[in-house]
Amino acid sequence: MANCVITIARGFGSGGRTIGKLLAQKLDINYYNDDLIKLASEESGINIELFGKADERVKTNLFKRYKRSYGEWTIPPDSDMFVSDDNLFNYQAKIIKTLADTSSCVIIGRCADYILRDRKDVARILVYADKPTCLKHVTELYGMLPAEAEKKIETLDKARANYYKYYTGNEWSDVKNYDLCLNTSGLSFEKAVDIICDYLKQMELI
Repeated sequence: MANCVITIARGFGSGGRTIGKLLAQKLDINYYNDDLIKLASEESGINIELFGKADERVKTNLFKRYKRSYGEWTIPPDSDMFVSDDNLFNYQAKIIKTLADTSSCVIIGRCADYILRDRKDVARILVYADKPTCLKHVTELYGMLPAEAEKKIETLDKARANYYKYYTGNEWSDVKNYDLCLNTSGLSFEKAVDIICDYLKQMELI
């Protein structure tokens, strides 16, 4: 198989993370989600807890423009901005680019679709679902009550949208950002993986 990188943006409760893991297993390629935080921490020497607190969240004023580095440069340790959210993002972007250069893989979230937007070997996928489906998945997976699950979905999706907007300038849910948008409402995770694989074959990525 030629080098193929699949990025998956996902609504909370849509099953995107599980689908990404199953897809990586089926294609026998690497899967990166929370691992990115650990790798970025090791690369930078910055405490992993700081990466965790900034993971797909942005505390910065959304009207402020991000200095668009995307891993091309990082702030040195002697700077007061070394542990800023922007520098944490840049280290993570650097890791994402390195992983994409190294081998085929599935990368979950973290603006990977935008960071790798100029590559020809990338399939950018959005996984989403209707509210009942997301609520069902979240209540079953995390044991939450429906009201609690609904609040969690709204909070995380808003945080991810703000994060994406700040670091890319684009709307997270805009279909123009992606090559394939997959609605998992009433669709099994296994069938979703089959659909993605069919798409990758049609695009001659696998």
